Amino acid sequence: MPSQPEARRPAPRIAPPDLVGTAFPVNIGEAAALSGVSAKMLRHYESLDLLGRVARTDSGYRQYTEADVHTLRFIKRGRDLGFSMAEIAELVDLWRNRHRASASVKRIAQQHVDELAKRIESMQAMQRSLQALLASCHGDSRPDCPILDDLAGAPPSCH
Repeated sequence: MPSQPEARRPAPRIAPPDLVGTAFPVNIGEAAALSGVSAKMLRHYESLDLLGRVARTDSGYRQYTEADVHTLRFIKRGRDLGFSMAEIAELVDLWRNRHRASASVKRIAQQHVDELAKRIESMQAMQRSLQALLASCHGDSRPDCPILDDLAGAPPSCH
C-alpha cells in the first residue's frame, strides 16, 4: 500500500534574538512592529492567505503567533528583494514544504533575476536618452528646449 505524503508542517523554528521574551500571541499592532510590516499590509497578506488562518479572540481581534511573525518577516524580505506577490506566495508555500526541491526555489529566483536584468537594461537606456537630451539643452533663458521637443515628439530644435 503506497504511503501517504506527510502533511506540510513548518519546520521547528528558533526564535530570532529580538523575539525572545515576546509573549505570543500578539495583537496586530505588535505583530506589525515585530515584523516591520504595516497593519494594513498585514491584513492584506492575510486576505491573500499568505498567513493561513489567523486566530481571533472572542471579541474578534486577530492574534498572531511567533510563526505568523516569522512568515511576515519572510514576506517583507521577499518584497524588499522585489519579488511579486504571486512569487512570494509560491516561495512561502515552498518554504513551508519540507519536501520541496530547492530547484523550484532556484527557478523562481532565477526568473526574478532575469526580469530584474531586463528592467535594469531598460532603465539604463532611459538614462542614456536623458543624458543625451540634457547635453543638448542649453539650460539658459531661451525658450527653445530640446527636452520638451523630445517629449512632444517634435524634431529637435537647431539653435
